[in-house]
Amino acid sequence: MEKNPDKGYVAILGWSLGAIDAIDRFDRRYVIVAPYWAEPYAREHGIPFIAWDFDRLNERSHEIAHILKDEGCDVAIPLFEETVEWAGAINSVLLGNPRLLGQSMLFRDKSLMKRRAQLAGIRVGIFEEADNHADVIRFLKRVNQTLLKLDGDVNDPIHFKAFDKAGCLGHRTIRTVEDVDSISADEFPALLESHLDGWEFAVECWIKDRKIQFLNISEYVTLGYSVFVPATPELESWRAKITQEIEKLIEAFDIDFGFIHPEYFVTSDGTMYFGEIAYRPPGFNALELIERAYGFNGYQGIVACFDPKTTQEELDAMFPEPVKDARGHAGCFGAYPRRRVVSELRIPDETQNHPYFESHELAQPMEQKVTKRTAFGTHWGLVYFFGDNPHQLRDLLKAQEDLDFYV
Repeated sequence: MEKNPDKGYVAILGWSLGAIDAIDRFDRRYVIVAPYWAEPYAREHGIPFIAWDFDRLNERSHEIAHILKDEGCDVAIPLFEETVEWAGAINSVLLGNPRLLGQSMLFRDKSLMKRRAQLAGIRVGIFEEADNHADVIRFLKRVNQTLLKLDGDVNDPIHFKAFDKAGCLGHRTIRTVEDVDSISADEFPALLESHLDGWEFAVECWIKDRKIQFLNISEYVTLGYSVFVPATPELESWRAKITQEIEKLIEAFDIDFGFIHPEYFVTSDGTMYFGEIAYRPPGFNALELIERAYGFNGYQGIVACFDPKTTQEELDAMFPEPVKDARGHAGCFGAYPRRRVVSELRIPDETQNHPYFESHELAQPMEQKVTKRTAFGTHWGLVYFFGDNPHQLRDLLKAQEDLDFYV
């Protein structure tokens, strides 16, 4: 697409072909900053590219900021959790705002982010940091003592989350002391949280000039397995309250622009608890689901919200009206092998013959033996559905958990 010289020049941190394709079809100049292994592909396909090693922030961090400043870039946009802190460091130089580096550290450290939210009066569950196995055992016992559990009662679970990993990676549910033994030493330090019984959901929110431009509510059917958008009318009925909570986050984390992906719980008495917040596109291809439901491209929306030269008129034309403008409900299911030994991929008849089934990105298994999942694990690929009835879609996504995709 023809690039508009009057609009911003953006640096995209990370390699995602879906994001690159979307941004290439947008009117902003861009350059991809990604690891060296992506360079041959980028050169072959004419993708503007700067090679950089994101392994760790170090004394060379300022170097990439100045490379991009000399290049004429206006802003850096993180695609992945691992590049959020880099974007903060780079944007503190490009935008002349040192506060952005500290802000990015809040988004990366789950414990700091909880404390920041708590200081702003946002409701969070009980949490603590853990440096070793003994800290986890102590927290498990203390939480259950607080809940007046007696010897022999089944423990209430706690959650263990590696400080800086994305989504389900490094997330475990701990119920017993034996569960603690399975945690490897390299997963510390970590955040420990009490379990909240309730409705867990995520929000995708595009922000410009401290104002919500578009807010989507993604309904989890089962965390780590399935999600759909827009949410059911029951969850959407909370939209006004959710919007207020997002406005609190914008104030608490001092967010002027960009894109956030927070997670929440609503308990049975209607209390809303903040889970965590990410400053990058969500996993589980949520932006693709939003595009299927609404027709606008989320990556292009993110670029527009980061670009300091974007006008409000442009944003008003880009974003639809939530729920009302949706063409239907889009969902996906992350398939895991349910057997220890598998030989082939076989899409169940009840899945592929359902009128809501659209496509899948599952591949034939490379190995027959299935690795035992630690924590929530990583799905083997996504199965996509689209339909008019959110309740039917929700039940369909739930039913996939009892089916074998690998036999």
